[in-house]
Amino acid sequence: MNYWLMKTEPDTFSIEDLLNCPQSISMWEGVRNYQARNFMREMKVGDRVMIYHSSCAVPGIAGFAEVCRTAYPDPTAFDPESSYYDPKSSSEKPRWFCVDVQWRFTLDEVIPLSTLKSDPLLSDMLLVKRNRLSVMPVTAAEWKHIQSHYL
Repeated sequence: MNYWLMKTEPDTFSIEDLLNCPQSISMWEGVRNYQARNFMREMKVGDRVMIYHSSCAVPGIAGFAEVCRTAYPDPTAFDPESSYYDPKSSSEKPRWFCVDVQWRFTLDEVIPLSTLKSDPLLSDMLLVKRNRLSVMPVTAAEWKHIQSHYL
């Protein structure tokens, strides 16, 4: 099993929105960064995911999900009506991929980025070092530390 962190803007799609999807499952589409896309292509069913709210008053970990479908071509890339449309992507040669995730748990309070940054045991976490990626791996040690110290 692997561990991941996926960012979303709560004004667009929040952990509560994921919970309220049919069967609490949603396609995680619209990722348009090659490194983040490559991480999504590595995801396996059963991998655990931290859902991180960004671009909000208190950015941080808002809840948890699980990968329930491995990477497949992102259909929004083929839809000219979508804001994620990419005319260079085709069903024969897709450039962008998505996964499906299922809600598992919503935190009562967000674990703020400031708290994560001030924790010396998380100083090597990609979120702390390279905050711009929307999808990134989390080590087993980081996952365990966050689970045991902040939940």
